[in-house]
Amino acid sequence: MATWKSRGLRGSGLEEIINHTIEQYRESGLALIQKVPTPITPITIDQATRHITLAYFDQKSTVDYLGVVQGVPVCFDAKECAGDTFPLQNIHEHQVRFMSDFEKQEGVSFLILYFTSRQEFYYMPYSEMMEFWNRMENGGRKSFLISELDPEFYMDAGNSAGLPILDALQKDLIRREEH
Repeated sequence: MATWKSRGLRGSGLEEIINHTIEQYRESGLALIQKVPTPITPITIDQATRHITLAYFDQKSTVDYLGVVQGVPVCFDAKECAGDTFPLQNIHEHQVRFMSDFEKQEGVSFLILYFTSRQEFYYMPYSEMMEFWNRMENGGRKSFLISELDPEFYMDAGNSAGLPILDALQKDLIRREEH
């Protein structure tokens, strides 16, 4: 079992940016997306601050975010990577299964990746994620290189509205229609 103490704050910077972005989308009436809480069982609570200092995850979570964008159901997970090689072990099998099931119900699944050393954000369409996942499942690389990613899906976070997730989603939807 993973403990909250050792992993709980990983990815919090990316999560804050995404949370800001989805709040802007909600306020603008563009989308309604919510962070999916991870169920935990508290083990140790600091009585002075009433903060949980040690906890165990109750069950495998699905993805980090679920919602709807102008009638389009979406689900996505947020992942951070320090280097230029992203280990596929950071994407869990139960997440891939959930995203695959979501796609079968005509929803749109994707990942938001943050390459911390480069300070670059990337929208990874479900189809691209599955290419890398299937390659691994078939005995290939257990990671992918940043150089393998589609330059069209990098996102610029240089504005006050947060990440342009909806712009990347629109590109994804157009590609889906073309194929």
